[in-house]
Amino acid sequence: MSNLIKAFINIVNNPIIKLGEHYSGRNRINNVGKALEVYIQDAFAGTINELDEMKRLEKLSKIFSYEGNQNNPPDLILKNSDAIEVKKLQSKNSAIALNSSYPKAKLYADSPMITKACKECEVWEEKDIIYTIGYTSDNHLNSLWMVYGDCFCADKETYERIKNTISNGVTSITDVEFTETKELGKVKRVDPLGITDLRIRGMWHIENPNKTFDYIYEYNDNLDFQLITLMSKKKYNTLPSEDREIIENLDNSSVEVREIKIKNPNNPVQLRDGVILVFKI
Repeated sequence: MSNLIKAFINIVNNPIIKLGEHYSGRNRINNVGKALEVYIQDAFAGTINELDEMKRLEKLSKIFSYEGNQNNPPDLILKNSDAIEVKKLQSKNSAIALNSSYPKAKLYADSPMITKACKECEVWEEKDIIYTIGYTSDNHLNSLWMVYGDCFCADKETYERIKNTISNGVTSITDVEFTETKELGKVKRVDPLGITDLRIRGMWHIENPNKTFDYIYEYNDNLDFQLITLMSKKKYNTLPSEDREIIENLDNSSVEVREIKIKNPNNPVQLRDGVILVFKI
């Protein structure tokens, strides 16, 4: 079974900075965003250098139980383990567009925003979620954050309170015909002819980790690539001891493993124990 430490080690051993060049020849992928998604797959599956596509696919099927799409989070689910959401940015400090899906500390099987295939990929009710956020310019991967949602996002009640208040307010408008929707609202037959509908959608954004976590990590513009992985100490201690021993004893001066304090997303004056893994070249 794979995990975030294994993915970190695989990237340290195989840092693919020129994503476009690497994947355009091997997988005929010309889109950097798609190349980033494939690189994340390969990092968790240990298939970064696998040239035989069938062997690669067989390995992916053993590691992942679900692969999604850009309209329905998450992008990936590790078998009997964490969910993964991949985001690509073209500015080191730009906000992350989550579209109609609010930020998630955890992923829940009863969420209306996930697909039936995701709900049924395995038996599950709740999963930790990893946000992997790549900052690219042209075909170059400048940095990659891999941060657990519970370090980054508040509990779902925070976002659902806002969403439900807006949705209830919209549907309380009189003399308007509404229809059931997963969005904030949908109005049917707005005009006298009854030919115009109105969709009311939420467009969620969350701040870039470079800003959110600038008190524990300072982005360096002079580096070719930097990988930052962040999780609670509680989560870190649940990962296999053999993987923790490997990363803590890795003979690589470009790798740093450090215990830190991070703000509680639900109450920032409270500090939680965390672990940050950094790789810089």
